[in-house]
Amino acid sequence: MEQLSAGKKLDRAFEELGKKNTLSFELDLDTDVTSLKALDAGSDPEPGEEIPDEAAELLSAAKISVTVQSKKPLDESGEKDLVGTALKVSTPDGDLAEYRLIGDHAYIRADLDAMGRMSGNPVPDADDLPPEAGALKDVIEGKWVTYDAKEMDKAVAEDREATGGPAPAPSLDAKTQKKLMKALRGVIAREVEFKTTGDGDGTEHVTATAPFRTLITELFGEIRPLTKGLPLGMGLPTDKDLKDAPDAKVAADFTLKNGELAQVDVDLAKLAENAEVKKLGLTLRMREGTRPTAPAGATKLDLNELMNGFFGGPALRDAEFGESGPAGEDFPLDEV
Repeated sequence: MEQLSAGKKLDRAFEELGKKNTLSFELDLDTDVTSLKALDAGSDPEPGEEIPDEAAELLSAAKISVTVQSKKPLDESGEKDLVGTALKVSTPDGDLAEYRLIGDHAYIRADLDAMGRMSGNPVPDADDLPPEAGALKDVIEGKWVTYDAKEMDKAVAEDREATGGPAPAPSLDAKTQKKLMKALRGVIAREVEFKTTGDGDGTEHVTATAPFRTLITELFGEIRPLTKGLPLGMGLPTDKDLKDAPDAKVAADFTLKNGELAQVDVDLAKLAENAEVKKLGLTLRMREGTRPTAPAGATKLDLNELMNGFFGGPALRDAEFGESGPAGEDFPLDEV
């Protein structure tokens, strides 16, 4: 009875999310520098390819905030119903990057200096760029820039066609989405153990526990028959591919407040199978939905100028920067 009631409570909490037109949440990587370094060392990186200390520090403190707004309830929405999307990556020292899509217009800003330090590839000083760089100077200075998302999609599609690249993957249709959700719910009902506890103030905790390898093997087993409706090129691992996945039990703690989902905590340290990885988890916190808005004063990017002029002009590249890019060998142009 407890298994049924706990699972039902969680089901209803997710159904309530689907009834909303606007949804906001924050994703936090719950880890520390020591665990990230140990996790990286366990992957046997090539000499010199180890994760830099600054990157580990930034990742351990980074948070991702997401807001989605639709004209319809989210569980009835398709891609065309979305009117606003916002995504922000931040740290205690400030925002690393932010992206907003309002109607057909996309807005971007980023702290490229911090990203350059994190990756070990320093960015050029905006004052060192030639006049042809145009709005790229604003990009490097961390200012808001904007472009027409439809024009970008068209440019990417034309480039793929010209170079013989793959066609863009289609989005899932509503029928396939429903089949997929039904299959996943079936696996969860079979393989996941639920337990619920209450704090007496309208707050409840639903704990879902399952052996990781068994769970993902069953999940992919249910998804494979639906591959015809999945995006092109989406390959799925076989049971043989998954046989070496860790089979430790993973627990997810769902916090419900008055029946609504408030927070999810997942402990992934056991999956690392590394005694030095002491802290490795994910925390998702639901937030009050706030409508994404267009930032004021954004500089418009000329996509043709950017793609075919500044980056595409070999004479400019060779004359101004040499083949290595604006900052020398450590800053290749194709990584801007």
